[in-house]
Amino acid sequence: MKGKQKSARDMVLSLGLIVLAAGVMWLFIPHDDSGPDIRRVDYRVELLSARRAASYPVAAPVGLSEEWKATSVRYRADQSDAWHLGFSAPDGEYVAVEQSTDKPEKFIDKASQGARRTETTEEIGGRTWVRYEGGRYDALVLQDGDGAQGATTLVTGTASFERLAAMAAALETE
Repeated sequence: MKGKQKSARDMVLSLGLIVLAAGVMWLFIPHDDSGPDIRRVDYRVELLSARRAASYPVAAPVGLSEEWKATSVRYRADQSDAWHLGFSAPDGEYVAVEQSTDKPEKFIDKASQGARRTETTEEIGGRTWVRYEGGRYDALVLQDGDGAQGATTLVTGTASFERLAAMAAALETE
């Protein structure tokens, strides 16, 4: 019986040492609870290239504060002139500008990750944008032409409609 008590005592002492060692390591290893620093991308060259190549006026924001960080950019001429410009908004939420000459229904569904059209519209910059609401992304959608002649423009992401509208208001094509 004495051997069992000794082995139980040894296990408790070993566990105590392990907890103590873990606590000391936790104190001395730096840990940062803030989110990762988001890398800003310069999209000017891609924007100029897209504006030369696209069959529609390519939109990009003008006059946003420095708190808006461009995080991704791409133009795919071979994919219905698809333009993408992603941002981290001042509150850390994601906002993207998406444009394409693809069939509007298909493009909107893909770019908004399945958001559904609502009856709500917003007048932004003299144009009527339609609200789409989804589980992950919401979107403001502007349709020019029939998809073959013009482009469909989305401002979409995890941000509030207020942030999406701020991006839509900042969009210019030249």
